[in-house]
Amino acid sequence: MVSLPLLITPGEPAGIGPDLLVRIMQEPQALPAGVKLVAVADPLLLQQRAAMLKLPLTLNTWTPDSPHSQEAALAQAGTLNVLPVTLNSPAIPGQLTTDNASYVLATLRTAAQACLDGQAAAMVTAPVHKGVINDAGIAFSGHTEFLADFCGVEQTVMMLATAGLRVALVTTHLPLKDVAAAITAPRLTRVIKILHQDLQQKFGIQNPRILVCGLNPHAGEGGHLGREEIEIIEPVLTRLRSDGIDLRGPLPADTLFTPKYLEDADAVLAMYHDQGLPVLKYRGFGQASNITLGLPIIRTSVDHGTALDLAGTDKANTGSLLTAIATACEMVNATSQAKPATASL
Repeated sequence: MVSLPLLITPGEPAGIGPDLLVRIMQEPQALPAGVKLVAVADPLLLQQRAAMLKLPLTLNTWTPDSPHSQEAALAQAGTLNVLPVTLNSPAIPGQLTTDNASYVLATLRTAAQACLDGQAAAMVTAPVHKGVINDAGIAFSGHTEFLADFCGVEQTVMMLATAGLRVALVTTHLPLKDVAAAITAPRLTRVIKILHQDLQQKFGIQNPRILVCGLNPHAGEGGHLGREEIEIIEPVLTRLRSDGIDLRGPLPADTLFTPKYLEDADAVLAMYHDQGLPVLKYRGFGQASNITLGLPIIRTSVDHGTALDLAGTDKANTGSLLTAIATACEMVNATSQAKPATASL
């Protein structure tokens, strides 16, 4: 059981994040037993969205100094705790405005800081809209990079997980033309060490087995289709195997993602975003979570975007948010039981 609250940021206020929060609180029995949820959001936004969806919602203001109000609120459906952050401009479902870009980032900072301060167990994030944040003049490439910078971490790892499959990435939000140059021996080494350590510490897997994709078709075909496997990936894997990390590969991606290889793997490491994530999303879309590894806090997220066209319609699927909450609880419990890490990253 998770004793401290889980903080949820609803993301883009014009998207489905607020809808999902309102909806899941109608059936708290679908949540992990004993979980305590706090929305980091504008209370008026949540009340307006609940009214639009014709769903009951009672809000209890929560601060780190008043945890008892939260526990009482979760005893009944249609009740949600909220850590208030005020919108800059009214949010209209489906209509983006740059006015609220700084609000979205303020909710992330508030939640992350509470986790860093030990006042919350984890943060769960609903989707943000990268485009409107950048249109507001704020450089933003995603939650993963933003939280790494906020927490003062040089390297993080993006991993998506669904039932029976975890896929981590060496590179994340890069143009495809820049991927090969970004896959260096130091970067690959750091990513693998973070992935291995967090599978142990945050998922309770004592000796994780990691399958590693090659970068090129056929994993380079012995150098005929690219030499990154020979010159970068294979030497790194060899060195890390000598440190006791169970690594298989580099394997061709179209071979690796088959039952023969996946059945005894704890995670797959893909070289770039669209090498690994299409397979995972095909397998578990709507029932998957996005996890940031390498942070000093626990952060999970949904596996989908803002779905502006569904905002305010009560047609958004809550499955991924419920999965992200369940994954965060799993990680909190595993972390509380794990031995302190000794490996240097």
